[in-house]
Amino acid sequence: MRPVRVPAVASAVAALALLSGCGAAGGLESVGEAPSAVEPARLWPDLPPASAAPYDYGEGETARIPGITVPGGDVHRLDPVAVAQAGLKARTDRESGLDELPDATVRQIRSCRTAPDDCPVLAPYYFDLTGDGRDELVLGIRMPGRQLAVRAYRADRGGLTRIMSTSDAVISVELAGRDLILRAPSAISGYEYRTAWSWDDRQQAMLATRDEILRAPERRKDTGRDRTPSPSAPTPESSGSATDGR
Repeated sequence: MRPVRVPAVASAVAALALLSGCGAAGGLESVGEAPSAVEPARLWPDLPPASAAPYDYGEGETARIPGITVPGGDVHRLDPVAVAQAGLKARTDRESGLDELPDATVRQIRSCRTAPDDCPVLAPYYFDLTGDGRDELVLGIRMPGRQLAVRAYRADRGGLTRIMSTSDAVISVELAGRDLILRAPSAISGYEYRTAWSWDDRQQAMLATRDEILRAPERRKDTGRDRTPSPSAPTPESSGSATDGR
């Protein structure tokens, strides 16, 4: 592939314009020829492109939550435990099979009323993830092996639709703008995975728009004690808009 170079005439005119201001103190100075723009090189151009994904990871899947109505379209008025329990009966629009929870977690969710101390449904958070001016409901559900299921729900046509469902062994869950950021440990020492989930208006669902492996933040130590907080779910007090619905 050949580099695409700026035409010589344009370069000469630009250089002349820069040099014309050099007479006065503090005037513009030329920094030399601009670097060439290089077209991307395609490897194995004769390889036929795939037409279908080999696996269904459940991205873009949604599910209508049965038996849940949203008064006034306000998800703040919902009982998070009732939402989690009703979600056990939900059917996704593609049936990828990735939305199922472990049997032990399902039993705990069903017993949240009688055994609240063992209820795996964490305190909810409320954020406008879609940009429509209304909050969505974000739930976390603890699972064995320090796994966490993260789910987001949207008020939709008087009912409730799950617009995001994923699980991982997370370090933290964060909000950046309208994106949910999941940080997870990497098998490579000193690195971590970060996945950004963003609302996609075309799919009417949250999609994993960025999936990166990055250097993990360095741990700071003071007088021999590690001040980096241990991995934990965010607390309701940090958002100011969460309530415990158990």
